[in-house]
Formats: sequence, structure tokens, C-alpha cells
Amino acid sequence: MTDRLGHKQTAAMFTLMVLGREVPNQELAELVGFTLTGTERTGLNKLGYVDSDRTGPKRSYVHVLSDSGWAWCEKELAEGEPPPQRGQSPLATALYVILGGLGKYLRRENKRLFEIFGAGQSTNGVPPVDLEERIRIAYRELVKEPRGWVGLVDLRPKLGAPAAEVDAVLKELSRAGKVHLVPEDNRKALTAADHEAAIRIGGEDNHLLSIEAL
Repeated sequence: MTDRLGHKQTAAMFTLMVLGREVPNQELAELVGFTLTGTERTGLNKLGYVDSDRTGPKRSYVHVLSDSGWAWCEKELAEGEPPPQRGQSPLATALYVILGGLGKYLRRENKRLFEIFGAGQSTNGVPPVDLEERIRIAYRELVKEPRGWVGLVDLRPKLGAPAAEVDAVLKELSRAGKVHLVPEDNRKALTAADHEAAIRIGGEDNHLLSIEAL
């Protein structure tokens, strides 16, 4: 028997599980209609199920399941019914029937949830093959003019990947001449978030990205 969470926390946990990566609050709002804030967030943080960090110029929260969070999700699959709540939807009951079937499959095949839903993350430190394309897509969304400069502080939250993986891909693209990375000239304008998002190459912190060929 797992420690049952409320419906909102459970929905957040399963959403993070399915996406298998860092998820900004804005994306949570688009997918499930709410953000993970307040006591719901701090409760999951204190339980050790979710790691939350503030990123970007607006310092909005980004969430990702911890190892304990993945373990909780695996146990919750076997509950058979959703946690108690007044006015419970029959859709929630049907969802747990589906989850129960998924749990039986995992146990029968000796598989872990992360092997299914965490496939988009790297394994053994190797960056996912589609991260370069995600960088290009995010750049196109942010850039205001052809070959313009985009701050890494704005780019990173859109990628849904750990900083180390993003750094590895950006450094490889830079070596290949596919992207250009430069420091911000006006150092006084840099915020703590800018410094955190910077990528260090050749002993220098770079804060801005440009891509010529999209």
C-alpha cells in the first residue's frame, strides 16, 4: 500500500511520469489545467518524489520526478482505484483499471517505468539523438530576426533536458560550426539566472546563441 496523495498531486506525478523529463509549470498548465505550486509542490518536494527548480528570467518552476518519485508511481499502479475524493469522476476509476493493467505488464516482463516513459532522457550520459532538433525548434520560437541572438536562459526551459546534456550537444554543435555561442557584452545586465544558464567553453562563459542555417 503506497502513501496516497491527493488527486492533484497524483495527476502531477503521473504527468511527470509520462513525460519522463523536466516539465515547466506552463507546460503542466497546458496539459492538465493546473500548475504545481504551493503546498502541493512543497509536499511532493518534502516527500522526495519531485525535484523542483526555478529557471528562466521569470524564475518559474520546472519539475522532474526523483528516483523515489518513479518508485512511488510504480507502487501506485497496483492500488486498483484512485485516492478517495468527494465527487470522484468515473474517468478516474477507469484510469486506474488501465494503470493496473500496465503494472501487471511491467511485473510480468520485469520492466521498470523509467524504461518506458523515461526513454526520452539520456542513458549512460549520451545525449538523446533528437536534442539538436529540439534546440533548433526552441531557437526558432524565440528568435526575433534571422540569425538573431537568443539567451540560453530563455532557451534551456524549452528543451526539457538536463543541463549537462544540453551543454554536451551545444558544445558539439559549436565545434562543428553549426551554432555560435558568445558572452553577453553588458555584464552588468546579467542576472543570476543568466549566469546559471551560461555554458563555459574555452574558459569563458557564453550566454547567447545564434543559428544561421535552420
